[in-house]
Amino acid sequence: MTFATGAWFARSGQATFYPEVTITFDLADVSEHYHVPLLLAPFAYSTYRGS
Repeated sequence: MTFATGAWFARSGQATFYPEVTITFDLADVSEHYHVPLLLAPFAYSTYRGS
């Protein structure tokens, strides 16, 4: 998944260090539910596999 974070921050007039964030992950079981949150700040981001 790729998020256009630069455009998102630009709409609010906020500078950002990451103009785009890509999260690549493996779907080990396609019948399972995957929750992959993106925690975003102007100069940092984090992600994890939620439940």
